[in-house]
Amino acid sequence: MKIRWYGHSCFSIESTGKILLTDPFDRSVGYEIPAVEPDLVTESHQHFDHNAHNLLKGSFEVIKDPGEYARFGFAIRGYLTYHDSSRGAERGTNIIFDITVPEGIRVVHLGDLGTVPEKDLLEKLKEPDVLLIPVGGVYTIDSIKAKELCDELSPKVVIPMHFKTKSLKFNLAPVDEFLKYFNNYEEREELLVKTREEFSKIKVRVIKLKY
Repeated sequence: MKIRWYGHSCFSIESTGKILLTDPFDRSVGYEIPAVEPDLVTESHQHFDHNAHNLLKGSFEVIKDPGEYARFGFAIRGYLTYHDSSRGAERGTNIIFDITVPEGIRVVHLGDLGTVPEKDLLEKLKEPDVLLIPVGGVYTIDSIKAKELCDELSPKVVIPMHFKTKSLKFNLAPVDEFLKYFNNYEEREELLVKTREEFSKIKVRVIKLKY
């Protein structure tokens, strides 16, 4: 399995020759449109910075509703949550996607999570291999809540997303505000693991991907 970050909440998750792309953005966000041809696209909600699949190349299926899906060896569960702390009254709903790739590695993408989920959902999400978590605040949980959620879910690897960079055209908190809660982190071009057992060789909990 290979995970690459294209900025904001957009990642490619590649496994057995198939590519799942999360939360594609439009050009106004500031990042380059991913030059990949996905087989699957997941969208956590229908805002311009998370649903611009019309700008992607190739033929693919879009998954944008809660539910259970099985495609190309990917097992996907979408859970309805909220984009804000007012049960969606401010910014609507959000979908958390719990994705198990063909190698059996489990990746949880929290989307634009705006409030900590209910206890029963937290139990379902616990102990993923990889947690893709928003940390920039403003439109999502902030760095403090993100750290608390990492402690609650106990992932093997945490990859922060949805934070301010030089390319992003609107204001969010920088990733440093999240990273300060950890003793160390590692910066990589991509996360590449072939089996779940390989996670035991990763010596840091947080990996910041370059785009």
